[in-house]
Amino acid sequence: MLGRIVEVADDHRHLSVQRGFMAVHDTDGERRQLGQVALDDIAAVIANAHGLSYTNNLLVALAERGAPFVLCGANHMVVGMLWPTDGNFEQSRRIDAQLGASQPTRKRLWAAVVRAKLEQQAAALEAAGHSPAPLTQMASRVRSGDPENHEAQGARHYWRQLFGANFRRDQEGDGLNALLNYGYTVLRACTARSVIAAGLHAGIGLHHSHANNAMRLVDDLMEPFRPVVDLKVWQLQRSGQALVDPTTKRELVRSLFDDMQTPLGATPVMVCTQRLATSLAQVYLGERDKLDLPLPGLPLALAAELGGD
Repeated sequence: MLGRIVEVADDHRHLSVQRGFMAVHDTDGERRQLGQVALDDIAAVIANAHGLSYTNNLLVALAERGAPFVLCGANHMVVGMLWPTDGNFEQSRRIDAQLGASQPTRKRLWAAVVRAKLEQQAAALEAAGHSPAPLTQMASRVRSGDPENHEAQGARHYWRQLFGANFRRDQEGDGLNALLNYGYTVLRACTARSVIAAGLHAGIGLHHSHANNAMRLVDDLMEPFRPVVDLKVWQLQRSGQALVDPTTKRELVRSLFDDMQTPLGATPVMVCTQRLATSLAQVYLGERDKLDLPLPGLPLALAAELGGD
């Protein structure tokens, strides 16, 4: 079952547990209840407001269900995340296999991730009216470990084509950059939950290796799905919506529930992240050879919208 990604973005809110629900109260005036969500339906909670408080019981209840609690700082970027210490009944065996994976195996898997990302970026450019050929050709040349850094080469071409020659990806920027930040925050939370459920350790990555990043594997596995967010931001910009507001947030969250094409048929993006993380654990255990990655192409709902223009 697909869980709900719940964002708390308004100030002066208090979150607590009430009979199996996460309850949201207004802390001003009469402290009236504003709403509630069943704990078992929550995939992640994104705390993106000032003056927000929450009970320890709520954090425990979310951790028991494998639902990350995400803390956002300036410009909607993740600054912290609470997740459980227990994630899977085979967790110890899978982490041991993850730690024991050889460098050639990690390089081979990273190449598959980069190739998938470039193919999805090519599909995004084609949807935006640009030639996918440069990125498709680049994807075909990715070797084990991506020693030529085709990922970075592709990014330079991709951003210029998608958002114009003057666009620069800046995590501290506003406008389109802030929209991308928010979309990636939601995607990161979704992917983190998938890593937890697969019984893998988030800090043991395939490629990302920054010493201060405790979510290296999460950042590795979300790469093929970033173009889903990118194209949604492009679509929002084209319709005149270039600011982070309740409407654009809903659209970005909704994109993770759109179906992508996979070898097993149409599958929501959120489930695709779960399949990818699980397949990685299976590769580490020697139960399969390849990662379960989506096929090149747009989420089906977005493709239908663009096709109707």
